[in-house]
Amino acid sequence: MTEQSPTPEATGQVSDAVRGNWVDRLAPAATRPYLRLSRADRPIGTWLLLLPCWWGLLLAMLHTDSARWHDLWIFVGCGLGALLMRGAGCTWNDITDRHIDGSVARTASRPIPSGQVSVTGAVAWMAAQALVAFAILLTFNTAAIVLGILALAPVAVYPFAKRFTWWPQVFLGIAFNWGALLAWTAHTGQLEAPALVLYLAGIAWTLFYDTIYAHQDKEDDALIGVKSTARLFGAATPKWLTRFLVAAVSLMALAIVMAVPKAMLLALVIALGGPWAFGWHMVWQMRMLRMDDMDRLLMLFRSNRNAGLLPVLFFAVALAA
Repeated sequence: MTEQSPTPEATGQVSDAVRGNWVDRLAPAATRPYLRLSRADRPIGTWLLLLPCWWGLLLAMLHTDSARWHDLWIFVGCGLGALLMRGAGCTWNDITDRHIDGSVARTASRPIPSGQVSVTGAVAWMAAQALVAFAILLTFNTAAIVLGILALAPVAVYPFAKRFTWWPQVFLGIAFNWGALLAWTAHTGQLEAPALVLYLAGIAWTLFYDTIYAHQDKEDDALIGVKSTARLFGAATPKWLTRFLVAAVSLMALAIVMAVPKAMLLALVIALGGPWAFGWHMVWQMRMLRMDDMDRLLMLFRSNRNAGLLPVLFFAVALAA
C-alpha cells in the first residue's frame, strides 16, 4: 500500500503560507514556529507596512529637494523596522486571537492554536523583536522617535477592533500606514500637512486591500461573531472598494501637490504618475475580483505589494529629475 505524504499542516506549515517558502525550506527546524508566528513565511504584510514608509521618505525628500546619506539609513532602517514590527505585531495578534484562530479553518494551523509555540514563548519572542526595532528607532531624530513610540497604541488596539466595530480595517490602516508619518519626520525633523494627507491615502488603501482579504474569512467570522468590512459590505463590496480607490488616489495626489515645490514642475508631473499608476492597479484588482474565489482573493491581496511599489518608483524618478 502506498504511504500518503503528510499534509503541509501536519509538518507545521501554515495553511495560507506560500508553498516552498524560505522558512519551510531553509530555516533551522527549531526557529520555524517562531518565524511562522512573525509571518516570515508570508512577506506581503511586511511590504504593506514598509511601502508607506518609503512613500513618506521619498515625498519628504522631494519636499525639501535634498538627499543626504542619512536618508539611505532611513530607507534601510524602515525596512528592518517593518520586518521586526510586523513580526512583533503579528505575534501580539496571534496571542490575543489564539482562541478565535483555533475556530477558523484558515488560521487553525498557526503556531499558537496548533501548539507549536506556547503563549509564554510568544510573549518573549514579541518582546525581543520589539526591542531590536526600538534600537533602530533610536538612530532617528527625536520627533521620529516620539512618533515611533506612539505607534504602539494602534498596534496594541487593532487585534481587539473586530470584537467591537464593523470597521477593524480602519484600525489596521491607522497602524500599518504610521510609517508615512515617521519616515517623513525622520527626514524633515517635523510632522507636516502633506505627510498627514499621505497617511490618509494609505488608510484608504488599507481599507481597499484588507476588505478583499477579509472576504476569505467571512463565513467563519459570521459563525464566531467576528466583525469586518467584508461582512458589513457584503454584495455592495465593489461599490465600497471604488470609494476607497478614489479616496486613496485623490489623497495621494493632493499630498504630492502639497509637498512638491511649484518650481519643480517636472518632478511634480512625474510624481503624480505614482497615484495614476497606483489607481490603475487597483482598477485591475476590481476587474479580477471574485468574492467567493478564495485563491483569487489571496492573489489579489498579495498583488498590493506591486500596487504600493508603483508610487515608490515614480517618486524615486521624480527625485532624480
